[in-house]
Amino acid sequence: MPLYLIFLFFLTAALYASVGFGGGSTYNALLVLAGVDYRILPTIALACNIIVVAGGSYAFARSGHLQLKRIAPFLITSIPAAWAGGRIPVSETIFIGVLGFSLLVAGLHLAFDRNRDLDGDMKSAASWLAWAAGGLIGFISGLVGIGGGIFLAPVLYFIRWGKPKEIAGACSLFILANSLSGLTGQLMKLGDMHALSMIGAYWMLFPAVLIGGQIGSRMANVGLSSLAIKRLTAVLILYVSVRLLLRWQGLVF
Repeated sequence: MPLYLIFLFFLTAALYASVGFGGGSTYNALLVLAGVDYRILPTIALACNIIVVAGGSYAFARSGHLQLKRIAPFLITSIPAAWAGGRIPVSETIFIGVLGFSLLVAGLHLAFDRNRDLDGDMKSAASWLAWAAGGLIGFISGLVGIGGGIFLAPVLYFIRWGKPKEIAGACSLFILANSLSGLTGQLMKLGDMHALSMIGAYWMLFPAVLIGGQIGSRMANVGLSSLAIKRLTAVLILYVSVRLLLRWQGLVF
């Protein structure tokens, strides 16, 4: 495994943790570009997600930015849906295409949202909306091996669910729950000791994201304005989506 990949995973974990995400989408993209067997990509990415957002969720909870009761309705349907998505085999073309286009939509929403009054008029999501959004996001997340925070964040911003740091905390917990569920489905889908043994070759990525995630989660609570958090989120998502779509184009044409 090349050393640059370890560094990029460390950097990704730090940047994504600073906005409450785990980095699963970028981990997948980096592994795709490194030529790793796409069948084990979701498993590695989800494991890295769990390592990063476990510490992030704890940090957000300590700072008072994690509201478990309010995010719970989204989790009710997302957790089983992430497991179901993780169990479904998909081709490499579909895997990269679904991930790339989904991230593009999410990133564009955050980048061009004209609502700048991020600290006022907050709303609670209706139960039906939370259940529907949670289930759909959970399924897609499990299918492509991410935690779903990059999909949940635009929804929460759109309904003015809370302040940006509260949304970051909610996304962090959402990612943790869905990554655990999705990873279970992915491992059950693999069921091949040879495929599982291939994951062991990338064990150095796990301590790299652990250190990066700890640094990023502490960055999240100091020095960044509400608007900066939102715009940084958009930049990260759009960068990853472009890289993935370029790769997808090469597979299709």
